[in-house]
Amino acid sequence: MIDTVVRVEARTTAERTACPGCWCWCWSGRIHGSYLRFPRDLPTAGKFVVVSLRVPRFVCEEESCERMTFAEQVPGLTRRFGRRTERLRSTLVSVGLALTGRAGARMTDAFKVPARRNTLLKLIASLPDPATALHRSPMPARVSARYSAVRSLRAWPEAWASAPP
Repeated sequence: MIDTVVRVEARTTAERTACPGCWCWCWSGRIHGSYLRFPRDLPTAGKFVVVSLRVPRFVCEEESCERMTFAEQVPGLTRRFGRRTERLRSTLVSVGLALTGRAGARMTDAFKVPARRNTLLKLIASLPDPATALHRSPMPARVSARYSAVRSLRAWPEAWASAPP
């Protein structure tokens, strides 16, 4: 088992960070404590990767803040309440978008990162909606409406000719 696991031990070095609960984003340097996180990551060279991340908990120094303590998030590695690294999450999202459902779950087994079909669907559902481009006519709305009325009047004789008696 020892030959099949890569262990990565890391810790953050920030002495201060901003409170995400305050509207003014107060900076806090007072450490309440720390804890270990174990986010799952993609296998490397066919070996499982175990990440052991020590994260400090800070105390918010703003008295009006509802959040008393908060943990620092490591951008690009973790997110709040996340159990996976961003690298693994983006890979699962890509598989989910390409295959979804049972086929996606079988593909994740091949990657040695098993994920259920519902997990893939939840990851897809958590994505932001894509921006849609609105079609804008180069003509103003009044002029466009007039021309569409003219086009529909031209089509009347053909429509009458093809209508059953």
